[in-house]
Amino acid sequence: QVQLVQSGGGLVQTGGSLRLSCVASGSIFSINRMNWYRQAPGKQREFVATIISSGDSTNYTDSVKGRFTISRDNAKNTIYLQMNSLKPEDTAVYYCYAKIQYSGYWGQGTQVTVSS
Repeated sequence: QVQLVQSGGGLVQTGGSLRLSCVASGSIFSINRMNWYRQAPGKQREFVATIISSGDSTNYTDSVKGRFTISRDNAKNTIYLQMNSLKPEDTAVYYCYAKIQYSGYWGQGTQVTVSS
C-alpha cells in the first residue's frame, strides 16, 4: 500500500509564489520517477514537470519553464514544486504522480488559485 499526500496549495496574487509538497509513504522500495500534473476547469490534465530518482534530470512543460522548479528529497520520499511568478493561467488542481517499482500512484490533488 502506497499513499501520496499533497500539501501547499492555496490562493495567491499574480506574481506570488507557492510551494507544493507530495509525500509518499507505505510499502516503498524505490521511486523511479515523480511528476507533477495539473488540471484546470474544463481542460484535460496537463503534464507540468518530472524528475528522475537521482534528481539530476528534470523536465518542464514550456509554459512553466523559468518559473517552476521541481525537486526531490529521497530521504523523505518527497517531491516539491516551487512555483514563482504565478499567473492566473496557472490556476488548477495540481496532482503529483509517483512511479514506484512497476506501479503508478496519484496524490489527492491540491487547488492552486492565482488571482489577477
